[in-house]
Amino acid sequence: MSKTPPDLLGTLETALYADDLEAATVFWRDVIGLHPFQSVPGRHVFFRVTDTPRPQVLLVFRPDATEQPPSTDARFPVPPHGTRGPGHVCLAAEGDMLDAWRTHLLAHGIGIEADFHWPNGARSIYFRDPAGNSIEIADPAIWR
Repeated sequence: MSKTPPDLLGTLETALYADDLEAATVFWRDVIGLHPFQSVPGRHVFFRVTDTPRPQVLLVFRPDATEQPPSTDARFPVPPHGTRGPGHVCLAAEGDMLDAWRTHLLAHGIGIEADFHWPNGARSIYFRDPAGNSIEIADPAIWR
C-alpha cells in the first residue's frame, strides 16, 4: 500500500446551491457571463467556466432535489448531496481586470461587500449571488 496519494489535475467541478434556479441562471449567465450547458428544471443548472487548460464547471443545484437518493433505475445514480445556507466560490481574473469587474457588477446593481488587497498585493472583490452565496473574483496571485 502506497502512503503517497496519486497526483491530481486540479478542480473539475464546484457546486453551489440555490432554491431559485431561474434567478441563478440569469445571474451566472447574464451578469457573470458563464455559459449554461445542462439543466434539469427544478433540480440543477450547470455552467461552463472554462475549457482550457482543462474543463472547469460550476454546478448550481436546488438542495431539496439533490438531497433525495436516486431511483433504483436512475441512469446516473449520483449519491444524495447538498447543503443549506450560503457557500463560497472564487473565480480567477487577471488583476488588471478587477476594476472592470467592479464597474460591471455595480452597473448590474450588485453590491460589493469587500474589495481589498491581500498582504502580497493581490486583490479580491466579494459580492453575493441571488441565493446569498459569497462570490469572490480574485487575482490568482493571492495564492502565490
